[in-house]
Amino acid sequence: MTDARARRMQTLAAAAKAKSQAKTKAAEQAIRALIKRGEPITFQAVQREAGVSHAFLYGHPDLRGRIERLRAQARPIPAPAPAADEQSTLVPALTSQITRVKKQHRKEVQALRDALEQAHGENLDLRRELARRGGTAAAPQ
Repeated sequence: MTDARARRMQTLAAAAKAKSQAKTKAAEQAIRALIKRGEPITFQAVQREAGVSHAFLYGHPDLRGRIERLRAQARPIPAPAPAADEQSTLVPALTSQITRVKKQHRKEVQALRDALEQAHGENLDLRRELARRGGTAAAPQ
């Protein structure tokens, strides 16, 4: 290898290292920004925020591990299933609640139907009065 070629190789290697360090710094800043804003930490979110590729994030072991840990921390923990004795009281309680809600719903629907019937009656009376006074609307038969 000539000296010129060796210098070019060193220059290229230094440039590649600097580029990788800049991408790493950008990804770390992106992670901090996402955390600060309370947004979920995902590979896609970090990639979009930092302007780096998915391949870079997946290929960088430290960043990959950090993103995976933060992503796992953000996932909600499922609630434990109720115990058998809780289930035995839960079903009747929910059934009773559904029955009450259905009864209330039927009452409200009936009240709305009654109000609509009254409004129709008042409308008919007003149309008849208008027709009696010589208005343009004809009274229904």
